[in-house]
Amino acid sequence: MVTRRGALLGGAAAAAGALAAPAVHAQGPVTLRFLGTAVNQHQGIKDRVREDLGVNLEYIAVTSDDVVRRAVTQPNSFDVMDLELWMARRVLPTGNIVGLDAKRIKLAEEITPVLTRGEAGGRKLGSQGLAPWKILYLEGRESKNFAASPTEWLTLIPTVYNADTLGIRPDRINRPIESWAELLNPEFRGRASILNVPAIGIMDAAMAVEATGRHRYADKGNMTRAEIDLTMAALTEAKRAGQFRAFWRDFNESVNLMASGEVVIQSMWSPAVTKVRSMGVPCVYQPLKEGYRAWAQGMGMPRTTTGRRLDAGYEFINWFLSGWAGAFLNRQGYYSAVLSTAQKHMEPYEWAFWMEGKPAEKDIRAPDGTVMEKAGAVRDGGSFEQRMGSVACWNAVMDENDYMVRKWNEFIAA
Repeated sequence: MVTRRGALLGGAAAAAGALAAPAVHAQGPVTLRFLGTAVNQHQGIKDRVREDLGVNLEYIAVTSDDVVRRAVTQPNSFDVMDLELWMARRVLPTGNIVGLDAKRIKLAEEITPVLTRGEAGGRKLGSQGLAPWKILYLEGRESKNFAASPTEWLTLIPTVYNADTLGIRPDRINRPIESWAELLNPEFRGRASILNVPAIGIMDAAMAVEATGRHRYADKGNMTRAEIDLTMAALTEAKRAGQFRAFWRDFNESVNLMASGEVVIQSMWSPAVTKVRSMGVPCVYQPLKEGYRAWAQGMGMPRTTTGRRLDAGYEFINWFLSGWAGAFLNRQGYYSAVLSTAQKHMEPYEWAFWMEGKPAEKDIRAPDGTVMEKAGAVRDGGSFEQRMGSVACWNAVMDENDYMVRKWNEFIAA
């Protein structure tokens, strides 16, 4: 088994040579069918890829669960997929995805140690759940087993990640919110919401249950049946008491619930908080004392992607790590897998705000030019090292996943 450094540094030279060769699109336009959620599917990225590479992206936007479903049942219906890393555990056993060759990824050695080693600013991150470094490598190109140590075959190429917490409406709450336990606080009866994606929603619930002191989990990302039952009992009890206004499944629904004031505390994604604020509505992505639930996205290709589409897929992934896309996504509150290249595409005051936790020297704008934060604002949660260094657990798929999903669906129907 090769070492990560040997494989990847050797690969950097090979990839540099590959990029010096005529681009794939020199033979004529290539269309890549790009399967994923809306996280990395933006018109601005699509336009820029066409401009820089001559590659046309055909977006196939589906929910998180449907990304997995398509990857498992219809691998020939897309060319590149954008998965949360934990989803790979559900897809890999089918043999529908193959390892990506580190020698063809120019910046593989520059991927942040947050994802490759579980470190941020010298601090070890929480590893409950499917931490990225546990599932980033495969034993071989067509292996169905994750490697225990780095190899030259990558399960997915990380692209974007974040530390998730609760979104709140400070103008409607009017007091400090410091704990995940507040999600279950009867004070917010009828004004709370939770994400209705079982594998993620149950981890938010576990963060809340543990914060109340009701139970301490050995691993919130891999519960026993007894722990699943306990967690779902706590949620069902809260639901029957009228705690939850809604159970949202998509970005826009979460934005509308918060912007309308129907909900004042809920599971939320960083860009959704950003969107609410851009509408002139107060919204905070609240740091909590128990830490963050984190996730990471990565791009991969099914075994059915071959020939020019395979080459174009590698070219697209290399482009995605080269900086422009990273800066685009950083401006929405996400983090790029290769920070050094993203920084080159951001203004110093933007980098200081988003990454260093410093007060904004100028108004902070979204990728579409909308003012998101006024000069003087400070990012919720502070710097990159503060936020990622406070990660408690990672999104995951449990050994008892089927049982968990059944119990979650019973809860939703209760």
